[in-house]
Amino acid sequence: MYLPDTIVAPATAPGLGAVAIVRLSGPRAFEILDAIFRPMHSAEFTPRMMRLGDVVDPATGARIDRALAVVMPHPASLTGEDVAEIQCHGGPYVVRRIIALALDAGARVAEPGEFTRRAFLNGRMDLAEAEAVADIVAARSDSALANALSQLSGALSQRVDELRAQVIAIRAHLEVEIDFSDEDIRLPSRREVAAEIERLIADVTVLHDSFARGLLMRDGVRATILGKPNAGKSSLLNLLLGADRAIVTAIAGTTRDVIEDSVQLGPYALVLNDTAGVRESTDDVERIGIERTLRSARDADLLIAMFDSSRPLEPSDLDVIRITNDRPGLAILNKRDLPAAIASADLRDQGLRIPILPFSAINLDEAATLRAELIKAIDALIADPSPVISRERLGEGSAAAATIPTNDQIAISRERHRDALAMALEALKNARNAVLSLMPPEIVAVDIMAAASALGSITGEVSGEDVLDAIFRDFCIGK
Repeated sequence: MYLPDTIVAPATAPGLGAVAIVRLSGPRAFEILDAIFRPMHSAEFTPRMMRLGDVVDPATGARIDRALAVVMPHPASLTGEDVAEIQCHGGPYVVRRIIALALDAGARVAEPGEFTRRAFLNGRMDLAEAEAVADIVAARSDSALANALSQLSGALSQRVDELRAQVIAIRAHLEVEIDFSDEDIRLPSRREVAAEIERLIADVTVLHDSFARGLLMRDGVRATILGKPNAGKSSLLNLLLGADRAIVTAIAGTTRDVIEDSVQLGPYALVLNDTAGVRESTDDVERIGIERTLRSARDADLLIAMFDSSRPLEPSDLDVIRITNDRPGLAILNKRDLPAAIASADLRDQGLRIPILPFSAINLDEAATLRAELIKAIDALIADPSPVISRERLGEGSAAAATIPTNDQIAISRERHRDALAMALEALKNARNAVLSLMPPEIVAVDIMAAASALGSITGEVSGEDVLDAIFRDFCIGK
């Protein structure tokens, strides 16, 4: 529930820093600032102009910090309310003291996401744009940041509004049929209405199916490195990370569990899983590690298959090849610095279909080539509609693993948006079937308005308090 009181919170991350920002929003923001901030000069604040002064304890007159302050009157502010900010020195103790002074002067501590929530409630941004704020904060790659910025600028909202306008236009046709069926006016035929709904279903489907691509951009591409023991998996992980993250020895079976870490690769975040070697084992601990390897491979978006070119092919190599069947990935033919026992042609003869890179994990000069090949593999994964992401990763409500659309399309990345679009699709398909079955227009109109409501929930045209609570509770304090 929106309480028209004044809230305060640090708008910068906790911990030591050069500068911290304490933000106030609400009807008493300027009054509270006047109570705890003394400008160096007595002139009144000019909106959006920094003033140098001292933060003081009004009860004792003690100076807390030398700081800058700025005021932003409503409605042209972040939240649509009066907003004041104090830019102080970034010590945690200083920040706590300033917040305590604001609380004593009549503010209360903001809930997670409350500043952004007030911006939504006051019409400064719609719900999809508000969610994009959290996605920008959580972005871990250029692709995630670009997608979040696109949504913050209104690209997703504009597309949803266009689709919703088309739905409402169909409703208008139905209303004409309901109200003026006895009049001598030209009404769209049932076939024409069905064709309009069919085109709309296709457009909504494109946006709904972009969830798989958006998920890759937001959370990163999950890649599992697999191969037989001592193929060089851990060396490859360390090379990509630029650090000794995994233990590397000549002893087979050193890696017993899945080791996960992430690296920025071009515009993408690549989440790497180094795994236990694929082979038959009587060791209980190693066998558990191998089971986790197979599970990690099943859940991965991308497979990096390691083969040792200095050793003949073994049954475990053939197992790795089978795992890569019909999966996007890259094969690494490692240890080319040693005398060769197998070549790329041997892997092809055994049915390996993914691209092959001859490589030496101990040669640092080849790291750039490896990164370039992995970026190409990720580009292919995102651009090609044939690969699929696991149903588990897509989440509940997905009837099947969705295909990944092309790069020039808007991509959704939130389960709430996917579910709303799925509801809109179901309603539109029901409406199409009702039209083709010659049902009365009143019946068709019910499904059409259900589709409009589902689309409106994405931008907040229709939203309940429980939905807002679920969205904003995951925000950080100060946003």
